[in-house]
Amino acid sequence: MTEELFREDACLSSCEATVLAVDEEGIVLDRTVFYPLGGGQAGDAGELLAADGRLVAIVDARKHKGRPGAIAHVPAPDAPLLQPGDRVRATIALPRRAAHMRFHTATHLLCALVPHPVDGCSITAGYARLDFHTAEPLDKEAINAGLARLVAEAHPVRHRWISEAELEANPGLVRSMSVQPPRGLGRVRVIEIEGVDLQPCGGTHVANSADIGAVVVTKIEKKSAMTRRVVLGFAD
Repeated sequence: MTEELFREDACLSSCEATVLAVDEEGIVLDRTVFYPLGGGQAGDAGELLAADGRLVAIVDARKHKGRPGAIAHVPAPDAPLLQPGDRVRATIALPRRAAHMRFHTATHLLCALVPHPVDGCSITAGYARLDFHTAEPLDKEAINAGLARLVAEAHPVRHRWISEAELEANPGLVRSMSVQPPRGLGRVRVIEIEGVDLQPCGGTHVANSADIGAVVVTKIEKKSAMTRRVVLGFAD
């Protein structure tokens, strides 16, 4: 398994690690700061620097399909080879991660403003979108005003862990229809934006809503009779 350092500290940009395996899916480390694609959030990019100076560009990070609990760091096609046992310094591309954190936190604000279940999500460095299960039209200007207000109010953002029993007793915490929290680990990670939102989430987030900065709704689309898509972009 790969120790997921980003779960407890989303601002940690690098760490020392040991290569456990190298295969067709990528490079598996014993610990990492790289967030893997999942929960709608894109994976991190960055680099692995070996002790002998070999520099491996990492273009993506994904959950390893053949090794439960492991994260595959996908190297660039021309990257030098690493071997199991190699010591490396893993470093993420900070601008990409920062954008993911800002957008992911912004989608939580959006959930608080639009009181409908979510049936689709995508968070990238260039935009974020949520698909809401509703036939009702959404007011772009009202949502933009709400986002600006919640960002300006500077609500603290924190994560904590609750038991699976607590989650089962509060099914309303789960807003997503398409992505369910993982079961079987005994506990579930939740993100709380103080006074605004509380829901299970394994992604990376900023520490305060003010850190999101200027974010706006760039588009609202009717994708089907019961789906309204809201796309967010940075205004700065």
